[in-house]
Amino acid sequence: MADPTYTPPKIWTWDSESGGRFANINRPIAGPTSDQDLPVGKHPLQLYSLATPNGVKVTMMLEELLVKGFKEAEYDAYLVNIMEGDQFTSGFVGANPNSKIPALVDHSTTTPTRIFESGSILLYLADKFDAFLSKDPVKRAETMSWLFWQMGSTPMLGGGFGHFYAYAPEKYEYPINRYAMEVKRQMDVLDRQLAENEFISGSEYTIADMAIWPWYGGLALGKLYDAGEFLQVEEYKNVQRWTKAIDARPQVKRAKMVNRTWGEPSGQLHERHDSTDFKTNTQDKLA
Repeated sequence: MADPTYTPPKIWTWDSESGGRFANINRPIAGPTSDQDLPVGKHPLQLYSLATPNGVKVTMMLEELLVKGFKEAEYDAYLVNIMEGDQFTSGFVGANPNSKIPALVDHSTTTPTRIFESGSILLYLADKFDAFLSKDPVKRAETMSWLFWQMGSTPMLGGGFGHFYAYAPEKYEYPINRYAMEVKRQMDVLDRQLAENEFISGSEYTIADMAIWPWYGGLALGKLYDAGEFLQVEEYKNVQRWTKAIDARPQVKRAKMVNRTWGEPSGQLHERHDSTDFKTNTQDKLA
């Protein structure tokens, strides 16, 4: 990327220094680099995660389920610090061979069930608790379409725009313009959908909202990549209305704290084992 006249070689070789801010945790091979078992808490649901947008999707779902009265949705959440390589331990690779957060292990089944990929976890929990996903085939199909829209579209926002705008070692006009154009198109897709619907897939709050909000809601609030002004996110009035309504939910505020390692210490709950942890075990209290 340093040379605009760069010509790819016949055979690519890995340069461990490339990759910008996250170069130290990126590599072209899979598998564990160390032997370490995952901790297991007292609840059947064990979450191993970090409060990135993909991690927040799952804690949103779990906190929403608890508010709905599903006591079986109680969970232990353990921090996986990706900047320190926690995702490459043998235990985590056993839970997610792709070495990406989040991963969930359900110990309520005869053999513990591992679920990885945030969208898959949302769907698993929705089916397990029969919540936030309609049984009506038409409504269910609409929600599933938006869930998969998020999974397919967001790499353009994160790995595309976010990388080149915020994390790449140097700024280049072409990739930033290319991905900014696509992200604004995606925001317009959402804005048009929300012009006619209270929530993403209709009148009901579903796993589609939980999947989309941490990414595009974060962008709409100006908290993702500090790109709010650059992308003029205030233009998307319907996205703004939806974003702020979800952001105001107390369970969402809690969900954003779980496995968070940055920001105000009062907003960081590195591990979550009980609902009282939000009052007693945040980093400001532990300090």
